[in-house]
Amino acid sequence: MKKILLISVCCLVLIMLAACGSDDASGDGGKNGNLLNELKEKGTVTVGFANEEPYAYQNDEGELKGAAVDIATAVFKELGVDNVEGQLADFKQLIPGLNAGKFDIVTAGMAITPDRCENADFGEPEMMYGEGLIVQKGNPLDLHSYKDLAEKNATVSIMSSATENEFVKKEGVSEDQIQSAPDIPATFSAVESGRADATTGTEMTVKMALKSSGNDKLEFVEDFEQPEDIEGVPSYGAAAFHKDNDKLREAYNEKLAELKESGKIAEILEANGFNGETNSVPDGITAESVCSGENY
Repeated sequence: MKKILLISVCCLVLIMLAACGSDDASGDGGKNGNLLNELKEKGTVTVGFANEEPYAYQNDEGELKGAAVDIATAVFKELGVDNVEGQLADFKQLIPGLNAGKFDIVTAGMAITPDRCENADFGEPEMMYGEGLIVQKGNPLDLHSYKDLAEKNATVSIMSSATENEFVKKEGVSEDQIQSAPDIPATFSAVESGRADATTGTEMTVKMALKSSGNDKLEFVEDFEQPEDIEGVPSYGAAAFHKDNDKLREAYNEKLAELKESGKIAEILEANGFNGETNSVPDGITAESVCSGENY
């Protein structure tokens, strides 16, 4: 009798564990099996960002600003989550932080790449952007392209984990010409001090950062030649989600599509210094097509 009872109890435990496992495997995520419901209950979503203007940054008053932040705020408001809180991290720590549960999503205008798609699931693209170059005032080495960096053996400071590290290599820049930096201000410092000849990043990032810094010893290369035939140029920025949070990502994408259709996303881009037309994502470009390499 005791053996029968023990077997019955064990079977019940196994059934309960199987049921729990089914919830986890459903892609809902969250402590209670559905992160979206949890966020609605709390009324707050925590987003990871890297302090990169005009995508996502903290202003002097400590407020979270930027195009990616404003887009996420608009989407989550449609989902019934009114409060967006930011969690600052180094750019290279955004996806690891997401997977460690430090924040619910990444909202940094992060470029979708096949490599990043292996570690996170991206929402549909929210913006499109090119590259930019910052040099010392007067552009002493006459740098106007990534090929110029290679041909003139110029040293370039680039934020660690930024896609530009690979872009410049594909244009002939050698590994020993590249200096790694934790953030944009550090890259500017390297160029100003002469430790590097240039720095590069997405066009709006470096242009806005230079304007905000008030640094008159550096200049933005206005006639920079965008690299051609390089995978990842132009880049498509999107929110990133933990791979267990399918329902949250799908709900986000649904509301994002509605805001695109209404023209709201173009308005948000323009309000943050982008061009609502040229920086908007063309029809047919999807997270899946970029992750697969079809549109990368």
